[in-house]
Amino acid sequence: MNHVLVVDDEAEIRSSLEEILREEGYGVATAATAAEAKVRIEDAPYDVVLLDIWLPDRDGLDVLSEIHHLPRESRPEVVIISGHGTIETAVKATKLGAYDFLEKPLSLDRTLIVLKNAVEARRLRTENLEFKRQFSVNSVLTGESVPLKALRQQIRLMAPTNGRVLIYGESGTGKELIARAIHAESLRRDRVFVELNCAAIPEAHIEAELFGYRHGAQPGGPPEQRGTLERADGGTLFLDEVGDMSLKTQSKVLSALDDQLFTPVGGTQPLRVDVRLIASTNKDLEEEIAKGNFREDLFYRLNVGPFFVPPLRERKQDIPVLAREFLADFGRQYGRPRMEIADEALEALGQYQWPGNVRELKNVVERVLILNPRALRIERKHLPPLTHKSHRSIEDFSTLQQARDAYERDYILKKIEEARNNVSRAAEMLGLERSHLYRKMKTLGISVRE
Repeated sequence: MNHVLVVDDEAEIRSSLEEILREEGYGVATAATAAEAKVRIEDAPYDVVLLDIWLPDRDGLDVLSEIHHLPRESRPEVVIISGHGTIETAVKATKLGAYDFLEKPLSLDRTLIVLKNAVEARRLRTENLEFKRQFSVNSVLTGESVPLKALRQQIRLMAPTNGRVLIYGESGTGKELIARAIHAESLRRDRVFVELNCAAIPEAHIEAELFGYRHGAQPGGPPEQRGTLERADGGTLFLDEVGDMSLKTQSKVLSALDDQLFTPVGGTQPLRVDVRLIASTNKDLEEEIAKGNFREDLFYRLNVGPFFVPPLRERKQDIPVLAREFLADFGRQYGRPRMEIADEALEALGQYQWPGNVRELKNVVERVLILNPRALRIERKHLPPLTHKSHRSIEDFSTLQQARDAYERDYILKKIEEARNNVSRAAEMLGLERSHLYRKMKTLGISVRE
């Protein structure tokens, strides 16, 4: 359902337009003043605003200008209506971003045609923005490791179908980006991709977020709000961390999946949608089923195409490629010259286990770049202390001397880090003469600029 806000100080016009537009299948809200319209627009998204120029508290063109400065993804199209229209006013309104201009008394046929075209214009604009955004977030697919190649192949096979997908993976592995990649290669690629993070929404609000609500179903809220299911109609709905849904919500999702039919909270008329569902979880859902926390029938509905996103520790050969890509991306973002990363630093990154996965690696690269504004080359010393830890096992060393050197190197690096790169202070902490520590550092290949 598309939503329209009618802003006019004449009660008869508001009432008449509301009745006609509801009969045409639109969701309608009204406002008599600019102040009331502002509250409506802040509280709920609208596709189109029918805006009168002459309002009791402000000039309608001022309201138009404010709407035009909203973020593009949430900005409604505005159709100006006026009983005192002139060519000059129409030109000014167009320059301020109005989609069209209607003169009073309104022609019903023309109003409906303009409204339909405005709705379509907003849909195309929104989907175009979303489509562009999808191709700016593909770094999780960077790399040539065997697990990643297998994942790409699975995406190519599953994406062109309408089959439901369940993506498993630890936090930070990029499950959302995999979902976007599936959508971008699907038959719905030209339609909208809508995400709902089930773990980030309080239990009391998740049903309204998912199914929407109607006519004051929530005290103090706007009269209507479209849920993610309705907004995803024709496209893809991504339920992130679906394992965090309550059993009550799971039951309603199951019902909606079976027949693509649901009723908004506080509504009386069911809505039918055409949505492809992709879900993700960082939990073992079969274990959650055994505990009674997840519905087995919902699991089987979602698990048509299971995807397993490997943790970063299982695709370590991709770490250098990802690190260089993140370094280049953040360098452009912060206006820094092209930076390199030393082999020693890459070795340290490869030895770390990355419990936070790709997201943690990305954060580390950004932090290193920010904290070293004059560096043209990222060295091991620039990395945070945690990544200095080798996490190596005894199988990694062929001789006792190699194991001793590895431990000694990591321990000295830790103390140098604690001393804020002050070698004299680090020598005191280690109980060594400064010259002795320098010889050790040279032997172990440690280079620190005080």
